[in-house]
Amino acid sequence: MQQTTFDFTGSVVVVTGGALGIGRAICQGFAHAGANVLCIDVNKEAGNALATGDNGSGSIAFFEGDVGKAADCRAAIEDAVARWGGLDVICNNAGIQPKSSYLPVHELPEEMWDRILDVNLKSTYLMSHYGIPHLKARGRGSIINTASVQGMASAHMVSAYAASKGGLISLTRQLALDYGPDNIRVLGVAPGTIDTGMPHAYEPLSEEEHAKRRVEWGAVHPLNRIGQPEEIAQAVMFLASDSASFMTGDTICVDGGLMAKGAWA
Repeated sequence: MQQTTFDFTGSVVVVTGGALGIGRAICQGFAHAGANVLCIDVNKEAGNALATGDNGSGSIAFFEGDVGKAADCRAAIEDAVARWGGLDVICNNAGIQPKSSYLPVHELPEEMWDRILDVNLKSTYLMSHYGIPHLKARGRGSIINTASVQGMASAHMVSAYAASKGGLISLTRQLALDYGPDNIRVLGVAPGTIDTGMPHAYEPLSEEEHAKRRVEWGAVHPLNRIGQPEEIAQAVMFLASDSASFMTGDTICVDGGLMAKGAWA
């Protein structure tokens, strides 16, 4: 896939849920553009592998933490600032959608609802709460949130996930209004189906079966394929860059045309 070149030399970027999938691509994209990146994730093995891999002209450090917990979010922000002297970009990418959560709401355990909302939505509040003072100290900055098309048009039995992503889209607008005067831009991306571990985690399939499923999922999208993590990363980097300097408050679909298609089609 051809990628656009961005220059984030010397910028400090924190990425939640950065060890795998879309988050991994975001971390690598910023690092190869010269940024110092702090990857925050619960997956220690994947996070350490990412940090010690080929990161181009930038760097990636791994912080093991649960972004559903305030103490971990605060410590991660403090770690990034202590390492590199400030903060420029926050990418709130962490998200979970466990197979066991696919239930009608009257059967969904409260603990599952709370966990999904904590990771997918509350973490953005927490990272913003602790990170924005450092963006303000810079006199500028950007916050990019990974939402979902399911925050715009839902599917069956995903009440907590849909609520978390719809809330994230609304929070994106709110933060943009509140911090625009501080020259802090806040934007979201809403991916369609992306070729990561998440859509494949719901049932054990062989690689051949996965390949068939990718074709089936792709046929739903007007571009007749599913997306790649790097395509989301490219959109995130554009929104965080000066090329998007007059953009804030919106959530951009990166979905192969899925939302343009509509259910009736």
